[in-house]
Amino acid sequence: MTEPVTEQPFVHFDGVQKSYDGETLVVKNLNLEIAPGEFVTMLGPSGSGKTTCLMMLAGFEAATSGEIYLKGQPINNVPPHKRNIGMVFQNYALFPHMTVAQNIGFGLEMLGKPKGEVATAVGKMLNLVRMHDLADRQTSQISGGQQQRVALARALAPHPKVLLLDEPLSALDLKLRKEMQIELKRLQAETGITFIFVTHDQEEALTVSDRVAVMSSGNILQVGTPREIYDHPAERFVANFIGETNFLTADLDAVNGATATVTLPSGKQTMASLSDGAPLDPGTQVTIVIRPEHATLALPSPDAALTGRLEDIVYFGTDTHFRLRLPDGTLFIVRMQNRRDGTTPFGPGAEVGILLADGAVQVVRD
Repeated sequence: MTEPVTEQPFVHFDGVQKSYDGETLVVKNLNLEIAPGEFVTMLGPSGSGKTTCLMMLAGFEAATSGEIYLKGQPINNVPPHKRNIGMVFQNYALFPHMTVAQNIGFGLEMLGKPKGEVATAVGKMLNLVRMHDLADRQTSQISGGQQQRVALARALAPHPKVLLLDEPLSALDLKLRKEMQIELKRLQAETGITFIFVTHDQEEALTVSDRVAVMSSGNILQVGTPREIYDHPAERFVANFIGETNFLTADLDAVNGATATVTLPSGKQTMASLSDGAPLDPGTQVTIVIRPEHATLALPSPDAALTGRLEDIVYFGTDTHFRLRLPDGTLFIVRMQNRRDGTTPFGPGAEVGILLADGAVQVVRD
């Protein structure tokens, strides 16, 4: 499901489809509206069609059908160099024989800008990406994170209408990638340029985005803010792809607006929220999701929503994952914040109860 932006869209995919062989669609009936100055991430596994969407917007690939609009104007037949769209690739594509400053100014020079204008723009970009001290260093002599900043500055220098980023952080190590996520968000906020970002990294998408479009097999399955996507996934794929999730089968007892009463495998009844398009027929079995951090361990008692046997305890530094086996054989994970004293309340083999936070249970589409 996609929701239109509240103002005239800056970028609009209207029924766009793409096939490379004339038979198989790699992008299927794509409808997406992006507002001016918005940071939107297209998130999905490899082969989901997200990079193809960028290539069509940039003009490097032609849509098989449908229309792409930029500022209300159709651009399907506009050549790439006239779209004023910047792009940052995964491999940065910097010129190693050029300095940082020369790389940043290269695009402006190709556009025929006067030398004074180029110098001024390069200086602004160097300050923006905090690399003024390295202006005369060759790009082969700087770190991966610094190269990424140069690639961003070069793409931003002509002040494009839209900046497209195709998994630009994937080559960086974990710590540097996290730092660059914050840098991207800062750059987008300072420039006000519309960013469209492609990644398969769920945490990255949640960190940088105003909205996330989750894709699978050429389709957009859900569009929403990071919190909406994480806390209220519309269907099983989205819930499974974004973060860690427990899936259970429950009986749907009653429906009241956007909420339902369900019976858990333990026989306990609980309230659940309903995602868009979730089954609504009482008496049927449904799929429910429960995030591990929305459950806690306790001694077995009538108050426990579920019970299980603790199999493994996995320490993650800030928190610990408790892996339990429910009576029907289902694996269930509880994630709890670590105690300062380093102790855990239960050990492997213990029979424990599972308490659920209010609003923890959601019925989703399969």
